[in-house]
Amino acid sequence: MPIKTILTKMLGIKHPIIAAPMAPFHTTELTVAVSEAGGLGVLSQIGLLDEEKNPIEEMKKNMEHVVEHTDRPFGFNIRTSRLEPFASNLCSEIPKFIIKNQKIRDQCVYALTSAGSAKTLPRSKSFQELKKASQIKHFHVAPALWLAEKCVAAGVDGLVVTGNEGGGHQSYEKVSTLVLLQQVQQKFPDIPRVACGGFATGEGLAAALSLGAGAIAMGSRFIASKECEFHDTYKNVIPPAKAQDTILVTGILGPIRLWKNKYSLHHDLVANRKEKLVHESGMNTEELALAARAYDLAYQGNVTDGAVLLGQSIGLINSIEKVSNIIERIVKDAESAISSAINQIK
Repeated sequence: MPIKTILTKMLGIKHPIIAAPMAPFHTTELTVAVSEAGGLGVLSQIGLLDEEKNPIEEMKKNMEHVVEHTDRPFGFNIRTSRLEPFASNLCSEIPKFIIKNQKIRDQCVYALTSAGSAKTLPRSKSFQELKKASQIKHFHVAPALWLAEKCVAAGVDGLVVTGNEGGGHQSYEKVSTLVLLQQVQQKFPDIPRVACGGFATGEGLAAALSLGAGAIAMGSRFIASKECEFHDTYKNVIPPAKAQDTILVTGILGPIRLWKNKYSLHHDLVANRKEKLVHESGMNTEELALAARAYDLAYQGNVTDGAVLLGQSIGLINSIEKVSNIIERIVKDAESAISSAINQIK
């Protein structure tokens, strides 16, 4: 029996499972697979501080592909960092594009912003028009309580509460998902929440639901899937890995969790935002391009010299499977975990 939550109803999905965005890489086929399996696929913003790749046209093309291959709901991600050259244009042009395409407008239900201000998208006049013309909901990633407060003040429809266990960019506070979910539950019990960071099992889904989340978002678990576009060498890092095989280092947009390899072990971690701003001010265009190139190297299969974004949940993943099997098993195991918990308190 499907697990129904406030978010499955809000987003029109069968299962409370969402694909975490995996920028700066293509996740188009993965988006189709997750949505087809009853979860919510999410398109990533392509490129990272890269003027050669036009993320606006890439996003449009990827949206068209998704609706050609599934009639299920899906979402998309925009990074709103101050360093992102396309952030404002994406927040303006993508809503315009969606409004003009009825099939996309009907299926695109989730706009996720991250790595920057929660205000950028809702300030866009075209997104305001899209909100009036569709059922789309705006969520923003909150990796700290004070950031959740900013998101709520900006008028978001929901939060993606992501703890320090997760792969990719994190906050300087280094608060775990377990604690952060409880903090947000105490402060904002009525706002819809997606739990992210450390989720790869049915037991994790059950735990997130018990802490007030309406769904979980998974990155590493979906990277280790047959449909994911990532290079097989990247995927094959995951099954034998342990939870302690990742490390926090300084990324382009802030602290970032990466798999331990030659690249990550030669990078330090700045202590706070002030240090990061100083670090940024000392970087020239060539250095930024070189840093961005490290992500492409990993995506193309060079897991020695590239930046391999993975979270601590890799310690829970033992195989590379079809997305439908992953989701089916997680939901089944979550139902068993919930039943077991109820039986223990009878």
